[in-house]
Amino acid sequence: MSCFYLDLLKIKDPSFMKQLDIKELEALAADIRAFLITSTSKSGGHIGPNLGVVELTIALHYTFNSPKDKFIWDVGHQSYVHKILTGRANQFDTLRKHGGLDGFPKRKESIHDVFETGHSSTSLSAACGMVIARDIKKEDFYVIPIIGDGALTGGMAFEALNHIGDMGKDMIVILNDNDMSIAPNVGALHNVLGKLRTSDKFQHTKTNIDKLIRKIPTAGEKLADTAEKTKDSLKHLLVNGTFFEELGFMYLGPIDGHNLEDILTNLEIAKRARGPVILHVVTKKGKGYQPAELDSRGTWHGTGPYKVETGSFIKSVKTAPSWSSVISNELMRLATADERIVAITPAMPVGSKLEKFAKAFPERFFDVGIAEQHATTMAAGLATQGMKPFLAIYSTFLQRAYDQLVHDVCRQKLNVVIGIDRAGLVGADGETHQGIFDISFLNSIPNMIITMPKDEVEARQLMVTAFDYDAGPFAIRYPRGNGLGVELTESNTLIPIGEWETIIQPIDAVIVTFGPTIQLALKAADQLETEGYRVGVINARFIKPLDETILHQMIKQKIPILIVEESLLKGGFGASVLEFIETNNYTDVAIHRIGLPDEFISHGSVPVILESYGISEAGIELKIKEMLAQSEKLRAKRL
Repeated sequence: MSCFYLDLLKIKDPSFMKQLDIKELEALAADIRAFLITSTSKSGGHIGPNLGVVELTIALHYTFNSPKDKFIWDVGHQSYVHKILTGRANQFDTLRKHGGLDGFPKRKESIHDVFETGHSSTSLSAACGMVIARDIKKEDFYVIPIIGDGALTGGMAFEALNHIGDMGKDMIVILNDNDMSIAPNVGALHNVLGKLRTSDKFQHTKTNIDKLIRKIPTAGEKLADTAEKTKDSLKHLLVNGTFFEELGFMYLGPIDGHNLEDILTNLEIAKRARGPVILHVVTKKGKGYQPAELDSRGTWHGTGPYKVETGSFIKSVKTAPSWSSVISNELMRLATADERIVAITPAMPVGSKLEKFAKAFPERFFDVGIAEQHATTMAAGLATQGMKPFLAIYSTFLQRAYDQLVHDVCRQKLNVVIGIDRAGLVGADGETHQGIFDISFLNSIPNMIITMPKDEVEARQLMVTAFDYDAGPFAIRYPRGNGLGVELTESNTLIPIGEWETIIQPIDAVIVTFGPTIQLALKAADQLETEGYRVGVINARFIKPLDETILHQMIKQKIPILIVEESLLKGGFGASVLEFIETNNYTDVAIHRIGLPDEFISHGSVPVILESYGISEAGIELKIKEMLAQSEKLRAKRL
């Protein structure tokens, strides 16, 4: 048996695999697993999903010819094995680091990455487009989307299945069924797949019935032929439905996704079939590494660094609670006193720290699966009946429910509280996950309140305010990671809608900001004070509506105003302030904005990214000095 471990770094493309026998492919699988466990223990990453698709990825590259044949990895966090086999193992020490290897498929990285993913349920639609283009251009290649059972619950996937089945064009869909998305799957489709997963008895029973019938004298063969024609009825009886076949797909499986011979055999059958095929492959998330295999909560879906020997995570010492837990704990406190409060999450109960809420109030907790659109309109429906829904959703996933926010929530002025988790930069997950668009796309919607707390105490106060507010939707943004560690005292303090907080009174200049960048502003102001500059700091905790009283005061002081935001400048908070200035016919206002440019922000550590765009203590100090110097020059000219 060959051993490939030292050669993984030398792989240039998958063509070398064509010469390997089954034992060598199995050895390659073992070595890739060892490599993944070792490398991700240092860098962190999506270890669970990738350990589950080692054999499947090897079989795909062995059977097909990438990049001529197109692999589309739904979500894309399971593409590490694909990256190794396409010549990127030697870059794994840079995985998810600034300027390094992306954790998701990236077209600029490799010709083998034919479509970029990061959000779920998109692969089937993309594959549909590629198949149509192939046939119009009369080209000859296979299109193979690989979609998980969790991603299959997304509405977009159903839309694509409906279209693909109706078109009848050649396509091979791999259903990677590991009984998990990020957290355990929920829903009726999950139950259907569960029945298929355990339907081995169908094949066994059908074979026995066939043998039994053929033993009947004289009429046996004829009856057997009749039985073959009624196989669908038999499936309905024993498997309880032919879901995919009714949609127009040839269904193969379920098969063991860790048995290379089975996968290779069925891929060859799929290649010879005409029309759309679904190959149902059952895999084990975290396969080959016991801590990840035993995970039932989704902890090993994506991790930071860990110790290989024990599976314990390597974390910096932090005493402060996470922002998500601060919000969820306050939600529990409020829900204890108000039975109208319910919590909704689209497949993120662990990340949003709602597990305790689910246990305490099971009848008032709803994990709807990867279905952000449904979650949002469901919240709207609850609100029409006097309930108080809390929709916990990551900023990047809120994008997927924009129409529902506009049409179903904001237009009707319904009282939905939206907890926008992971707002701002999230770091290593990169472009598809940075929470930098929500201010821009929410700002333009009428009836929407947008807030962000500076610390844990203010987070709790905004939660109280949100559930007291009865004039429409109320969004609370909070970042990834831990809070400041401020003491949490019992408080039911309401913050007047639209009221900002003056932390330091401005004299020479003023910094206006919100959320985590408040701390950068305070440090910059302290440093500037040692140099003789008296710079104020305003906590703009209400991003919408603006505090017009404070804005009028600042502008009439005729001092430089610096706006800092960890979000897009285009359409962002600072843009709203500029609109205010124009609307009120103010002229000669010294104002500048520091924020993120009109581009997708790549992966890397949050401090490094912030520093690169001037969103830092030093960047703020430098800009304030530049503005003050410019003001002095203008004042000197007037004199």
